[in-house]
Amino acid sequence: MNFLERYSLAGKVAVVTGAARGLGEGYAHGLAAAGAKVVCADINTEGAEKTAAAITAEGGSAQGIFLDVTNPSGVSERFERIASELGSLDILVNNAGVEDINDFVSVTEEQYDKIMGVNLRGVFFTSQAAAKIMIRQNRGKIVNIGSLGSAIGLSQSSVYCGTKGGVVQITKTMAIELAKYNIQVNAMGPGYFRTPMTEPFFQDPEHRKWIEERIPAGRVGTADDLLGTLVFLSSSASDYLTGQIVYIDGGWLAS
Repeated sequence: MNFLERYSLAGKVAVVTGAARGLGEGYAHGLAAAGAKVVCADINTEGAEKTAAAITAEGGSAQGIFLDVTNPSGVSERFERIASELGSLDILVNNAGVEDINDFVSVTEEQYDKIMGVNLRGVFFTSQAAAKIMIRQNRGKIVNIGSLGSAIGLSQSSVYCGTKGGVVQITKTMAIELAKYNIQVNAMGPGYFRTPMTEPFFQDPEHRKWIEERIPAGRVGTADDLLGTLVFLSSSASDYLTGQIVYIDGGWLAS
């Protein structure tokens, strides 16, 4: 295998959660472009199928399915079916996430449970279901999605930041435990990207100015800015890299 071939995902089966829109949609397209068979998973089945259809129209291989990451037994059953039907489950991208902006003192139990349920509990048990299959295969890649909120506090995002900090810690722990099975677990920490979830920030002129003035690269990121890192972490080129979080933030945390 030559150097460039190590970045190919040809023949690999990848599951992307939260693939109906936003960055998850971009991740699915990127993995398919690198050769993977992509399972676009989302609680929004119609959106997942739309993403898959767009990938197929571009010449890639994809299918859209319903997946609720807050239902561990349902996730486990679905993953076993994917591995059986497609021959393996090689890559998991834990992208599904939610946010509910609120002052810390006003956060309700319902808001807390919703965000924790998807962003942290969902990542934990979805990874667990994938890992059981990957252990049998003696190979696999799990890419968790963190945030700037994994490293810094963000006003009105106390629960979100708590979950994203937790994602970093479970990434490290999973990496240690799964290394002996040739499974690498890493995380990506996107900076500010314009997506349906972050759009309220950009609709507020003051908040948008605050964001843009803090990015040394001088611009907000696009989905394409994340794909090089994602393909690297999903490919054999990263076989000796595990337990790390890579921030793709235009230099935000360095400034």
